[in-house]
Amino acid sequence: MKQVMRQEMKQVRKNAMNHRSVTSLSVAAPALLLGGLALLGGCRENAAPTGTAPRTVTGLAVAQAVAQTVPSTVTAVGSVRAAESAQVAAQTSGRVLEVMVHAGDAVRVGETLARIDSTLASSDVERMKATVASARDASAAAAAQAALADSTLQRYKLLRERKSVSPQEYDEVSRHAEAAQAQARAAAAELTAAEAAAGSATTMAGYAVVRAPFAGVVTARLADPGSLAAPGVPLVVVDRSGPLQLEVSVDESQIAAVHRGQRLEASLDGESAPVGATVAEIVPAADTASHSFLVKLALPASSSLRAGIYGSVAIPVGERSAVLIPTASVVHRGSLATAWVVDANGIAALRYLTLGASFGDQVEALSGVSAGERVVLHAADRDLAGSRIEASVAGVSR
Repeated sequence: MKQVMRQEMKQVRKNAMNHRSVTSLSVAAPALLLGGLALLGGCRENAAPTGTAPRTVTGLAVAQAVAQTVPSTVTAVGSVRAAESAQVAAQTSGRVLEVMVHAGDAVRVGETLARIDSTLASSDVERMKATVASARDASAAAAAQAALADSTLQRYKLLRERKSVSPQEYDEVSRHAEAAQAQARAAAAELTAAEAAAGSATTMAGYAVVRAPFAGVVTARLADPGSLAAPGVPLVVVDRSGPLQLEVSVDESQIAAVHRGQRLEASLDGESAPVGATVAEIVPAADTASHSFLVKLALPASSSLRAGIYGSVAIPVGERSAVLIPTASVVHRGSLATAWVVDANGIAALRYLTLGASFGDQVEALSGVSAGERVVLHAADRDLAGSRIEASVAGVSR
C-alpha cells in the first residue's frame, strides 16, 4: 500500500514539472519572435540604399505626338481578277480525247484547247451530205419537169389562139404546169433544208475541237482525257491578257462614298507600296446575303501582278481625330511595334503600340502614346530603359 502511494506521488510531481516547462515555452516563444522581428527591422533600418542616378544619353532627337484631323476611311477587301475571264465549255457530247493545255499556259486566240470524240458527229455529217445530194437531184428533176410543163403550156396558148385545142385540153395543160412549178419549189425548199441540216451537222462536228475565245492565260484545267463532255460543262478557264482589276465588296452603308472614275489607293500582296486604282464598275444590285455591293477597280498594267492575289482598298468616308507619331520613332520587335516615350523628367520608358494608317512620314498610334507625349527618334535596337534623354524636340509636320 505504501509502495503504491509513493508511485502516485512521483507521477504527480512529474506532471507538474511538465506543465511548468510547457508554460514557460509558451510565454517565451512570442518574446523570441518579437525579438527576431526587432532585429530584422534594425537590420533594415541600418541597410544602406542601393539606387544610383540614371545614366544620361545624348545625341538622340525626340518628337512630340500630335493630335490631328485625318481622313476617315473604311477598308474593303477582295481579290485581283482578270477584266475578262471565260469558262470554255463543251458544245457537244462525247468523250474527251485530249486536253492540250495546263494551268499557266499562254494561249492565242483560236488555239486548240481540247478535242472531243466526234465519231457520231462525223457520221451525221456524212449522212447529211448524202441527203443534200439526193435533194439536189430531186430539185433538179422537179425543175426540169416544171420547165417542160411551162414550154408545153406556151405551145397550147398558141394553139388556143388558133382555136386548135379545146378549152378542156388547155386547162389540163395549164394545171399540169402549175403543179410542176409547185413540185419544183417544194424540191428546192427540201434542198435548202438539207443544206442547212448539213451545215448544222458540220458545225456540231466542229465543236469537237475546243478553241480559245481570245488570247490569254489558262487559269484552270477542269477536264482530263477520258472524262465525258456535255454541252455547257466547262473544260478550261482562260483569263484575257491585259490589265487586271481588283474586285472588292463594299457594305451598303458605305457604297454612297464610291463613284465611277474615283481614284483610290489599293494595297496588294507582293507590292511594297500602294497602287493607284480607278473605280471602273459598280454592280448595281447588292448581294442579298452580305448586303454588300461588288466594286471593280481597274489596276495599272504590271508584270508583277497576278490574278487571285489578295487586295484591299481604303475608301474615304469623312474625317476624324488621330494621334500621329513619326514613323522613325517606331521600333519593331518581331511582330510587335514599340516606341521609347520620354516623361516629364526626361526618363525613357518602352511602350507597346497599336498602329493604324500611315500618312506620309507619320503613322497613327491607336494605343500606347497620347497626344503631347515625346517619343525618341531613330532609337533602333538601343536599350534606353530608365535612361535620361537629353535632346531637342524635333518638329513634326504632315
